[in-house]
Amino acid sequence: MPEIHSPSAPRTSRKEDTLTAGAAWRKGSNKTLTAGAAAAVVLLLAGCGAPQASLTAAAGPASETASETATATPTPKPIADTPCTAVNGQQVSAGATYVCTKDESGRLVWLDAAQSKRVTEKLAAAAAAKAAAEKAAADKAAADKAAADKAAADAAAAEAAARQAAEAKAAQDAAAVQAAADKAAANAAAAKAAAPPAPVAQPVPGTNPGCDPNYSGCVPIASDVDCAGGSGNGPAYVRGPIQVIGSDIYGLDADHDGLACER
Repeated sequence: MPEIHSPSAPRTSRKEDTLTAGAAWRKGSNKTLTAGAAAAVVLLLAGCGAPQASLTAAAGPASETASETATATPTPKPIADTPCTAVNGQQVSAGATYVCTKDESGRLVWLDAAQSKRVTEKLAAAAAAKAAAEKAAADKAAADKAAADKAAADAAAAEAAARQAAEAKAAQDAAAVQAAADKAAANAAAAKAAAPPAPVAQPVPGTNPGCDPNYSGCVPIASDVDCAGGSGNGPAYVRGPIQVIGSDIYGLDADHDGLACER
């Protein structure tokens, strides 16, 4: 007897498949509805001032479901105080603008714009103060040198003026001495010219006619007579002492005491 297949069997299988798919759809829909309802409850509780524990319990699976579906946002790596290469270069990181700045240690690093401005202004002020101090020191050194040079020049000029004054005074004194000597010589010459000629002693009868009668003893009569042993150059010499009895025409009595050629 041939096998008889029931025509209702396939229909039952298709019905079960349909029911299974519908149950899965309803399960997914229910899960979505449950997450939405949980979120609504959280919002209501938050608005009513519910405690955190109640909010966490209400969120429950919905919160976990949201966490599962959320995509993790990568945290940007901070660049503050990291090295850079070009001064005043700019870069935007995490919504902030960073400027490549030379810090107080001399390094080039990324600083946020506000901090970069503060550091730059501080370094500029320090550089300006240093430059001003160096200029003040240089000006003071130049002023000190100028004052020292002027003092040295003034001292040299004063010394030169004093030397010239001393030389002028010495010349004036020498001129005065010379003038006095010239005057004395002129007076002597004038006195000699005004003096009457010395009387010529007449020979005394009975005396030696070859002896000058102005002297006792025999002083030869010659163009010039000097004391023997003296510095005179003659041509005639006489050895003393000899008494001057008339006029000392040969200048033999040097001290004018009446005795000639005493030495």
